[in-house]
Amino acid sequence: MIKKKSIYIETTIPCFYHEIRMEPEMVARKNWTRQWWDTERYNFNLYTSEAVIQELNSGEYPIKNEALQLIDEIDLLEIDEDIQNIVDIYLSNHVMPNNRLGDALHLALASYYKCEFLLTWNCVHIANANKYRHIKIVNEKIGIYNPTIVTPIELSQDIES
Repeated sequence: MIKKKSIYIETTIPCFYHEIRMEPEMVARKNWTRQWWDTERYNFNLYTSEAVIQELNSGEYPIKNEALQLIDEIDLLEIDEDIQNIVDIYLSNHVMPNNRLGDALHLALASYYKCEFLLTWNCVHIANANKYRHIKIVNEKIGIYNPTIVTPIELSQDIES
């Protein structure tokens, strides 16, 4: 039996699944997210965290309840002192923006728990080829796993040529 690969689901995934903005790039992200979620997610072990739930709960926006329901049954990774120490290292090395509860925490969780993938639409701070080298150097320096950071497009089996 082949072991399923693990994926850390970051906040943007449930948000884009229920995206309501109509700009073409937003509609495209919604469609890719839905295609991946509806057809591909069963091929993976999915994980998320209380940090994602807190981010989804903050603020008022029309898709909040739907986004929270989407991840309701996903296993939560524990945020402990080791994770907080990794976040501190990321912040002191300028790997992520200076926010202990944001992108650095998602990356720390995916790295510490050795998730093969970190799934996100955050292409500014996380799924960014220019940042990946920096992330890899810092993770190697502290001896933790380097997850592959991807968008739903990159994990879809059914990409049209």
